[in-house]
Amino acid sequence: MGSANILDFSDADFDEQVLKADTPVVVDFWAEWCVPCKFIVPVLEEVSQEYSGKVKVGKLDVDANQSTAARYMIRSIPTVLFFKDGKVVDQAVGAKPKAEIVAKLEALLEG
Repeated sequence: MGSANILDFSDADFDEQVLKADTPVVVDFWAEWCVPCKFIVPVLEEVSQEYSGKVKVGKLDVDANQSTAARYMIRSIPTVLFFKDGKVVDQAVGAKPKAEIVAKLEALLEG
């Protein structure tokens, strides 16, 4: 489930990679066994290419990184959180269409 443009975040590097990032960050909370999670991967790959340099796109495996998933109270996956300046400013729960992800991303970049 990897892509050159999609980063892998973990409990160990989450604060450094996401909270201290100088660009907005889109984080996909997922798990290997989650079927809907697989549907959002192509969307995130496209977004990561189209917004390369403006936004950091990554994913966090909730099974392997339970501490971070618990910190953000991830109850269902996929959940995509949109971070700006170290804070969650928006979210999308479930396998959302690209248009919805892009709309949230545009709002994030404008704000």
